[in-house]
Amino acid sequence: MLSGSQMRSTVVLRVDPEQPDRQAIERAAAVIRRGGLVAFPTETVYGLGADALNPEAVARIFEAKGRPAHDPIIVHVADADGLAGVAREVPAVAGRLAEMFWPGPLTLVVPKAQAVPAVVTAGGETVAVRCPAHNVALALIRAAGTPIAAPSANRFGHTSPTAAQHVLEDLDGRFELLLDGGPTPVGVESTVLDLTGRVPTILRPGGVTREALEAVLGRVAVLERLPEGETSPRSPGLLDRHYAPRATLWLFTGPRERVVAAIRREARRARGGGRRVAALVADEDVEEVAGEGILVSSVGPGHDVAGVARRLFAVLRSLDAQHPDLILARDFPREGLGLAVHDRLVRAAGRIIDVTAECSEGD
Repeated sequence: MLSGSQMRSTVVLRVDPEQPDRQAIERAAAVIRRGGLVAFPTETVYGLGADALNPEAVARIFEAKGRPAHDPIIVHVADADGLAGVAREVPAVAGRLAEMFWPGPLTLVVPKAQAVPAVVTAGGETVAVRCPAHNVALALIRAAGTPIAAPSANRFGHTSPTAAQHVLEDLDGRFELLLDGGPTPVGVESTVLDLTGRVPTILRPGGVTREALEAVLGRVAVLERLPEGETSPRSPGLLDRHYAPRATLWLFTGPRERVVAAIRREARRARGGGRRVAALVADEDVEEVAGEGILVSSVGPGHDVAGVARRLFAVLRSLDAQHPDLILARDFPREGLGLAVHDRLVRAAGRIIDVTAECSEGD
């Protein structure tokens, strides 16, 4: 735990996301080279980065975030050639996927090279690697001259940061420098694809859709949850409770009309019990829910899953800042990026209520 004497305000440097200032990038790269921590934007969310080949520096990430040691960290490289430096072997399919999707929100799980410290992979023999599609991130990796290990730049388990202010809300004073490149364009984390088994398997849905991967690979499996007894996941973002706001969140799944009716019903019940209630819905739901005296926020049209993904974490944080006791959220279609949105809401939820089956699971 960081002591009060170790806490100091983080230096914030504003940078153009398209053409970042060289001096700002070099200043951040110098922090990385000397074993410090830098938060920076990617196309998905903000990351908290350290030299991936420096175990002491990577250990500071875990300390700053309050992250458990069994949760591995993604390694970021500047191009496909960087994969060879952190992988013991590069399967042919990995090279093909890198050519198709890098830079971009796709993380590949491959056998790790000896140079990658055990702290990065949680002691495992595989490493998760990606090349981010963001000029600030790429410039930082190149200037630092080393791959950068970087999970999301937030308190562990909390809603991911899609703006610099979100990073400061969670971690100000726990790292040296923040490159503020504005809001992130994708808004949910990368897709993590495990290439070490017989069938390529999505460990975490994200910015590259299952449909896009299947167009290249054919069959692609999706991991529903960690195998029983597995305590060290091969990828970040696999823990059952993750991406969560401070308030309790209930997720409603099923046909839209029934979901909206159930949210209205539960809002009345909760408010009758003296609880402060918020709702996370789509544009088309707002009028039907707003009359219930609850804090209502929309993530945009329900059919625009890319827009929903981009706004999801920011809206969750905005609702959380209003200090509700309970957030009632609707689910979204699970095609395309909707699968990633559904995954984040499920992991954020304390309770899941299926209005189709009229049953619930969770706490």
